[in-house]
Amino acid sequence: MTNATLTKPPTAKPPGPRTYSSIRAAWIPLAALCLAFFVEMVDNTLLSIALPTIGRDLGSGTTALQWVTGAYSLTFGGLLLTAGSVADRFGRRRVLLIGLGLFGLLSLGVVFVDSTGQLIVLRALLGVAAAMMAPITNSLVFRLFDSKELRMRAMTVMIVVGMSGFILGPLLGGTALAHIRWEWLLVVNAPIALIAAIGVWRGVAPDTRDGLTKDKLDLPGAALSITMIGLACYSLTSGVQHGWLSAQTVLLLGGAVTAALAWVWRERASGAPMLDLSILSNGTVRGAILAQVGAAIAMAAVMFGLILHFQYAYGWSPVRAGLANLPMIATMLAATPFSEWLGKRFGHRIACLVGAACLTVSLVGMAWGVEHGYPAVAVSMVVMTVGLRTLMTICAVALVDAMPENRTSMGTALNDTAQELGTSVGTALVGTLIASLVTATLPAGTWSSALVHSFFHGERVTYLVLAAVVGIVAAIGALSLTDSHSVEEQH
Repeated sequence: MTNATLTKPPTAKPPGPRTYSSIRAAWIPLAALCLAFFVEMVDNTLLSIALPTIGRDLGSGTTALQWVTGAYSLTFGGLLLTAGSVADRFGRRRVLLIGLGLFGLLSLGVVFVDSTGQLIVLRALLGVAAAMMAPITNSLVFRLFDSKELRMRAMTVMIVVGMSGFILGPLLGGTALAHIRWEWLLVVNAPIALIAAIGVWRGVAPDTRDGLTKDKLDLPGAALSITMIGLACYSLTSGVQHGWLSAQTVLLLGGAVTAALAWVWRERASGAPMLDLSILSNGTVRGAILAQVGAAIAMAAVMFGLILHFQYAYGWSPVRAGLANLPMIATMLAATPFSEWLGKRFGHRIACLVGAACLTVSLVGMAWGVEHGYPAVAVSMVVMTVGLRTLMTICAVALVDAMPENRTSMGTALNDTAQELGTSVGTALVGTLIASLVTATLPAGTWSSALVHSFFHGERVTYLVLAAVVGIVAAIGALSLTDSHSVEEQH
C-alpha cells in the first residue's frame, strides 16, 4: 500500500464567492453593477432639468420643487452607513437585489402621482432604495476579483460610469423632455433596474457566512447616524435658502452636532457597533475619506456653478449646457492610463497629491477662465477631471482595501457618505457665495451687462475660495495615505 493511500486527505476549505480572471470574463456582473450604479447616480440630477415642467404640471412653488430633488438626496445620504451595515450582516448581494427591486417598482409609481407632495414622498422612498444599492455595488466589484490590479481597473470603470451618470443627468433629461413627458424620466428606471438585477443574480455569487459579520444590527446607532447625516445635509441646504444665522439653520446644525455626539458615544459603548470607530485611527481610511470629501466639494461646486454660468450668464439652452460638460466625460476615459500609471509608479500618497494639485490648479484656472470664454473653462474642466479621476479611484480602492473582509460594504458606505457630504458642502459654498457676492435671486431671461460682470466677479471669488478649501482638504487627506502602490498593496 502506497503512502498516498495511507495519507488522510486535508479537509477541504469551503469555496468562497466566485472570482474572475479578467475584466472580460466578468462582463455580465460588472455591467450589471455599473448599470445599477449609473441609474442611482443619474437619478441625483436627472429631474433637476425638468423642475420647471413639473412645477407647471403640478402647480408647485419654488420651495416644493427644491424638495423634489432634496428629498432624494436627504434619504440617500442619511441611510448610506445604515445600508452598508445591513449588507455586511445579511448579505450584500441580497440587499442589492432588494434595493434594485424597490427602485424599479417605486419608479413605476410616478404614473399615480398627481401632486407635488406625492412626488416628494416618492423621491424620498427612491432615495432609500438607492442607499441600498450605492455602497454595495462598489463592494461587490471588489469581490469579483482576487487581483488588486483587476480591482483597480474595475473600480475605474465604476467611477467613470458613476461620474458620467451624475454629469449626463441634465443632458439626458433635457434631451428627453423635448420628446416625452417628464414622468418617463422615472419610469425608465424600472426596466434598467430589472436588467441590472438579472445580471447581478446570474453573475454575482451569494455571500458566504465567513464573509459576513455575525454581530447584531446596531439599531440605536443606525437611527442616530440617519439623524446625524440627514440633519447635517439639510442644514447646509437651509443655510443657502434661509441664511446661516436663521433660527431654522441654527436649530438644524445644533441637532446634527447633538446627534453626532450621541452617535459617537453609542458606537464607543456598544459591544457590536454599527461602525467600529477604531477603524478611523487607520491613516489610510481617514485620509481616503478626507480626500474624497475634497474631491466631491470640487466636483459638485463646479457642476452647480457651471449650470448657472452656461444657462444664465451665457443664455444657453439646457441641452447645450449639458453638451458643454462633455470634456469632463471624455477626460474620464482618456485619463485612465495616466491615473493608473501614477498609482503604480509613485504609490497612493504621491498620486493623490498630484490629484489634489490638479483640482487646485483647475479651480484657479476656472476663476480666470469665466471671463475668457468657453475654451478657457473647458481646459480647466479637463485638468479638474484628471484630478477627480485620480483621487476618487485611488481613494476608493485604498479605503475598501484597508477595511476588514467582512466590512467591505461599510467601507464603500464611508466612501459614498464622504462624497455625499462633499457634494452638499460644495453646493452650499457656491450657493452662499453667489448669493452674497451677486444676488440672492438670479433673474431669468437676458441679463444686463452689469449683472453679467457682477456674476463673473462672484464666480472668480468663489472659485478662488474653493481652490484654497479643496487644496487643503484633499492634500491633508492624501498625506495620510501610504506609499503603497495600488496593484501591490498587501494587508
